[in-house]
Order: sequence, then structure tokens, then C-alpha cells
Amino acid sequence: MDGTDRFDTDRFEASRNRLASLAYRLLGSAADAEDALQDAFLHWQAADRRHIRVPEAWLTKVVTNLCLDRLRSAQARRERAAGAWLPEPLLDGDPMLGPAETFQQRESVSLAVLTLMERLSPPERAVYLLREAFSYSHAEIAEILDITQPASQQHLHRARRRITATRRRSGDVDPASAREIVEEFLAAATSGRTERLVALLTDDATAISDGAGLTETLLHYDTAQGVAAVTRAGFKPTPAKRRLAGGTPAIHYALVNNAPAVLFVLGDHVVGAVAFDIANGKIGTVRSIAAPSRLTRLTQTWRQHKPDTPLITQW
Repeated sequence: MDGTDRFDTDRFEASRNRLASLAYRLLGSAADAEDALQDAFLHWQAADRRHIRVPEAWLTKVVTNLCLDRLRSAQARRERAAGAWLPEPLLDGDPMLGPAETFQQRESVSLAVLTLMERLSPPERAVYLLREAFSYSHAEIAEILDITQPASQQHLHRARRRITATRRRSGDVDPASAREIVEEFLAAATSGRTERLVALLTDDATAISDGAGLTETLLHYDTAQGVAAVTRAGFKPTPAKRRLAGGTPAIHYALVNNAPAVLFVLGDHVVGAVAFDIANGKIGTVRSIAAPSRLTRLTQTWRQHKPDTPLITQW
């Protein structure tokens, strides 16, 4: 590699974290985001870089459109339409989570909004994220997506309307209060105290599980009573569950996609994640993710993490 190639590689690497956080928000998958970045790097190497006046803008356009191509692909449509798709969770501090200075930036990477964005068309998703999470102007977005500024404004209006109509408004939750609620929930779930579980849930609470990747569709549960019942059953350790996990994991408190969560950790390997949406002191949504393919990056970042003392040493 000569000096010019090394300089150009360094320029790409300087933008990597920002590009990765954009790709992750668009795709909801760290693995797919990494693949998109690799493709973008190949485009960057093949380009006549003497004519690229603003590398950051050029790379943003390439990554955005590579992600949109992935979202439009027949394979992606089949996988997401099958009802077995959940966003890949990321541990707090992962650079792929990207900017988190504003409420809009933090919300755009929440599991709730990443899931709701499945209701948007690829252009709506791109405009929404470029505007809300990265503060691009409509003129810049129009250039990135090769659309007009009025079209960009229309896409943003539709995206905001669709997301606002269906999401739970939780706002920023006090970290100490969130942890206390999750610890109470865990204590009630592992002890089988259904009444206490119901008291910690909103009346319209929901639970979603990927069934550890063993089912073709997601498992959905509605009503506080239903969520409490399935949670009590799910958190009860059994020999079969321990065989599936590969042993007896510890349970740690953590933040996942800026939300409180508990992680089931065996050695240095995350074998399950349960994330919570909290509003007004109660839990509105419980998301359980245990499919190994969705926990790869979470495990990698966990190994670099210094965890607190586990809430439960042996589950």
C-alpha cells in the first residue's frame, strides 16, 4: 500500500463509526451494517477519488443507497415479511449506536423505533433517519437519495406520522428508577409472583420473543396478565433451558439500545437479552432475544465491558 492508498484508507476509517451507525439504523442489523460498510469501502477503493470533493458526503450517499438496495432485495422482503425479524440489540457504548446527544438521536436507535421503521418504505426510512438522527437538511437528503426537496419533505412527513401513530411515548427515563423497576421485575419473575409482575406492567403491556430462533415467527403476548404469565414461565429455569443455553448463566443488568435490559451471560458469552420499554414508572414492552445470530456483536462488546456484580449469579 503506497502513501496515497494509506491516506485514503485512513479517510474512510475516520468516517467508519458514523457510517456504521447510519447503516445500523437503516438495517437494524449490525452484521448487515458491517457488510454494507465493506461494500462501501470497495466502492471507495474503486472510485477516482481525485474527483470526490467531499469524501464524507460521497461515502454517506454510497452507504445509504447500499442499505436501501439491501432493504429492497427479495431476500430481505421475505425475511422481514415472515414475521421473524427483530432488530439486533447493541450494548450501551457500542460505537455503532452512533450519536446520542439529543432525544431524537437516542430514540432513533431504540428497539421500539427500529421495529416501527419496518412499516416505512426504504426512502421514508432513509429520510427519517438522515433528518432526525443526523440533522441533514432536505437539500442534502435530496442529493443523497437523488430525489427532489419536496419529495424529501413528503417522505419525512409520512414517516413521522406513521411512527408517531403507533409508538409508545416513553421519553428519557431516570437511570436509577429504570434499574429499580427492572430489578423488581426480575425478582417477581424468578419467584413466580404473578400479582407483583402485573403491578409493574402497563394495562396494555406486550411481550415479544424470537423464541431463541427456534420458531419461524415471533411470539407475541398482549395484556398485563398474559405478559406476566409468559414472563413467569420464561424466567423459570429448567434443565431444558439450561441445555439450550449450554449451562447455567448469570443474569446481569445492562443498557441495550439506550434501554434497560437484563443479559443472560454464560462465561463471556451472551446467550439471551431481555430489553424493557418503561413509561411512567411501568413496563410497557418486554422484548426477549435469544437467537444466536442476533447476539454476536452483543457478545463481542460484552467481552470488552466491565460488568457490575450480576443480579443473579446462577440462573
